[in-house]
Amino acid sequence: MTTAHLPRRSAEEQERVHAELSDLFERRICFNEVLGLSIESMDPHDFRMRFSMRPELVGHYLYGRLHGGVISAALDATGGNAVMLALAEKHAHETAEQVMHRFARIGTIDLRIDYLRPGLGSHFIASAEIVRLGGRVATIHMRLVNDTGTLVATGSGAYIVS
Repeated sequence: MTTAHLPRRSAEEQERVHAELSDLFERRICFNEVLGLSIESMDPHDFRMRFSMRPELVGHYLYGRLHGGVISAALDATGGNAVMLALAEKHAHETAEQVMHRFARIGTIDLRIDYLRPGLGSHFIASAEIVRLGGRVATIHMRLVNDTGTLVATGSGAYIVS
């Protein structure tokens, strides 16, 4: 039987999945917490994370621009978290515990970031779109915009999922 024919998890179990994933993305992955990443949207087709500009994230002290490493890390984290959410959706018959077990197998295997404009703004939104979710590898496109909606950077990544 394919996963498409298995019964979808209950609404109560779906809430548990979202709660577990939120806790993972925002607190248990400590680096996400250091960056200040919080979930803006848990929609599997429009996954977004947000973070505020802080002095600790500045890369150019004269201009107060966001550090390129922060941009890269935020896009990578958003891509990986979107993969986890997509896997939870793909395996919608699994319990929260089974979904969380899948996290151990996810890892970045390729990442490309294009820095388009200086990272200026009071906050930033990182979004991710699943291009392909295969049995072993997921391909993702990511975007980072500032508080005015200006595109700061784009990225593409490949993540191992098995």
